[in-house]
Amino acid sequence: MSLVYANGLLLLTVLIELAIFHFKRKEKILWQEVIFNLNSGHILLWILRGMEISSFYFVSVHWSFSLLKDWPYPLIWIFTFFTWDFCFYWLHRFHHKFRFLWAVHVVHHEGEHFNLSLGIRNSWYSSLTSFPFFIGLALIGVPVEVFIATSSIHYIVQFYNHNGLVKNSGWLEKIMITPSHHRVHHGINPEYIDRNFGGTLLVWDKLFGTFQQELNTIPIIYGVKDYVKSYNVLWANNLPFLKMFGFYSAKESKKESSYTVPESLIVSGGILLFGLLLYYISIENIWPVNYKLGLFSMTFLGTIANGGISENKKWGINLWLLNFILLAPLLIFYKNIDEPILLTIFSLLAIHSIITLLKCKKYTNDMETLVNGFRSTTVI
Repeated sequence: MSLVYANGLLLLTVLIELAIFHFKRKEKILWQEVIFNLNSGHILLWILRGMEISSFYFVSVHWSFSLLKDWPYPLIWIFTFFTWDFCFYWLHRFHHKFRFLWAVHVVHHEGEHFNLSLGIRNSWYSSLTSFPFFIGLALIGVPVEVFIATSSIHYIVQFYNHNGLVKNSGWLEKIMITPSHHRVHHGINPEYIDRNFGGTLLVWDKLFGTFQQELNTIPIIYGVKDYVKSYNVLWANNLPFLKMFGFYSAKESKKESSYTVPESLIVSGGILLFGLLLYYISIENIWPVNYKLGLFSMTFLGTIANGGISENKKWGINLWLLNFILLAPLLIFYKNIDEPILLTIFSLLAIHSIITLLKCKKYTNDMETLVNGFRSTTVI
C-alpha cells in the first residue's frame, strides 16, 4: 500500500501546484496537457517498470559477482546512491545522443509547460531502455531492495525538480540538480540544449562538461522543435518511432473534428483513470493474473480513449462508452468483483460516460439522425 500512498501523493502535489498557478498567480492551466502528462506512461509504464525490477532481480540472483557481500549495509546504501546517480547521468545523456533512445525520451520533452505533472510525463517504453544502464549494479551485487529504495529516492528528487514554483534553491544550486538547473535541461534555446543531464547530484555535469547555469537574460523556451502536438497517448508514444523509420511525414495533416466535450470532463476522466491505476497498484500482488489483465485492459483502453476525447475524436467517445458502459460491467459480473473502492470508481466512470455522451452535441445529433433514419426504413 505504500506505493499507492506515494503515487496518490504525487497526484495531490500536482493538483496543489496547479491550484497555486491558477488561483494565486492567475495563470491559465492547459488541462489537456496536464492530463496527458498524468496518463502518458500510465499503467503500461507501471507494468514495464515491474519487468525492469524483475530483470534486475534475475541478474542479481543468477549472474552477480557478489562484490558487495562483505560490505556493511550503510556503506552499500551510500555506494548505491552515488553509483545509481552516475548511471542515470549516462542513461539520460545517451537518450539525448542516440536516435532510437531519443524516440523514447522525447515524449518527456514534448511537454511545453514546466510543472510537476511534467515530472510524471514519460514514454511507455522508458523502463525498457533504462534497465541496460543499471545492469552493472546487479552484476556487482547491489541488493534488489536497495536498488528499488535508492531509485525511488532519486525519482522523487527528479519529480520535485519539475516544479514551477521554486526559482532558486540557494546553496543547493552548487551541489544538486535543482528546478532551475532542470529548467535549463528542458530548454530548446541554443544556450541550453543538451545540458544538465544529472538526476540528483550536480557533480557529473560539472565533471563531464555539460553544466549550464540558468541565465536571467535568456528566458527558457520549452518543448521540442519538431513536436507534432497530440493528446492521444497511443499516437504520442509511437509516433517518434514512425518518424524514425520514415512512416510519417510532417506534411501530413490531421482532419479536424467537432466532437467536443467540456474540458472539465477530460480532466475528471483523467483523474478517475489515475484512480484506477492506484487501485491496480494496490491489488497487483493479490489478484490472479487473469483478473489483473481485465483491470489492466480497462485502464489502458480508458487512457487511450481519454486521449481521443481530448482531441475531439468520435472514436475516443465510442471507446470510452464501450469501455465503461459495457466492458466494465461485464468485468464486474464475470469476475464477481465486490470491492467497494473499485465499484465506486467504475460507477463514477459510468456516470461520467453518460454525461460525456449528453454533453457532446455533435455526438447526440448523430445518434438522433441514426435513430430517425432507422425508423424511416422500418415504416411500412
